[in-house]
Amino acid sequence: MTKAYKIAILLPTRGRTDSLKRSVTSIIGLAKNLDDIQLLMGLDHDDEVGLNYFNEEIEPFLDESGVEYSVMGFDRLGYGALNRYYNTLAEAASADWIFVWNDDAVMHTQDWDTVITPHTGEFKLLKVHTHNDHPYSIFPIVPAAWIETLGYISLHQMIDAEVSQIAYMLDLMEIIEIDVTHDQSDLTGEEDATSKNKMRFEGNPIDPRDFHYQPRIQRRIDDSDKLAEHMLKQGMSTDWWQRVKMNQQDPWQKLKENDINKQMIQFHTIRDPITNTTRIIKGDA
Repeated sequence: MTKAYKIAILLPTRGRTDSLKRSVTSIIGLAKNLDDIQLLMGLDHDDEVGLNYFNEEIEPFLDESGVEYSVMGFDRLGYGALNRYYNTLAEAASADWIFVWNDDAVMHTQDWDTVITPHTGEFKLLKVHTHNDHPYSIFPIVPAAWIETLGYISLHQMIDAEVSQIAYMLDLMEIIEIDVTHDQSDLTGEEDATSKNKMRFEGNPIDPRDFHYQPRIQRRIDDSDKLAEHMLKQGMSTDWWQRVKMNQQDPWQKLKENDINKQMIQFHTIRDPITNTTRIIKGDA
């Protein structure tokens, strides 16, 4: 299906002012072909700070730039349902590539869009360079066919982790030469109200909301199977995935190779048969 744009930028935001402006002006201002770009923003109906700032500062900039943009209003879902914002915005996208962007991200690469568009037609998860080069695609860039196949970007709040793990299991991760700073509080040391209200469902695998909860892991495996079916229809090899399923291939081999700064932590659950309790330990991925 022919898409109206080459790249759709998904940007939910809440309560952000200066950081949002830095984010939007960097990614729009450094793009070469604005006619190829669709910006989809999401704001909560009760976010007076964000809505006022958008009307006073962001909208005039976007109008002047000439980029195609739209804004979707949400009843507040909260950070714990971050994926639902992105999934909803993705449904409204009409582009070859879907770029998961943040209101605390800053683009540094001039003509960044020209780095992505040559990959059009490829079924890959594109990964930009970020602080410390985390092995995950922190700002995932997925082909539209990924979302069309599954019906969503991610079923978990930790979108970058979910799509990255699926990409590694299928051997679809592609690092591209785009540099982005994730200007988040754990890097800068400065917290705003939005940062203080963040919650991450990771570190307690017995919690059904947790990223490492066993049924959620199984869902990622099921999604990998669905995407593998699409790959086969496109004439792509799924040999890596088949070896993974037969325990002949470490699914995290390339994740470990890309973890140059040893940032990955894996959680394990251990059941004590005497006390009948579960405890969690951490170990290298």
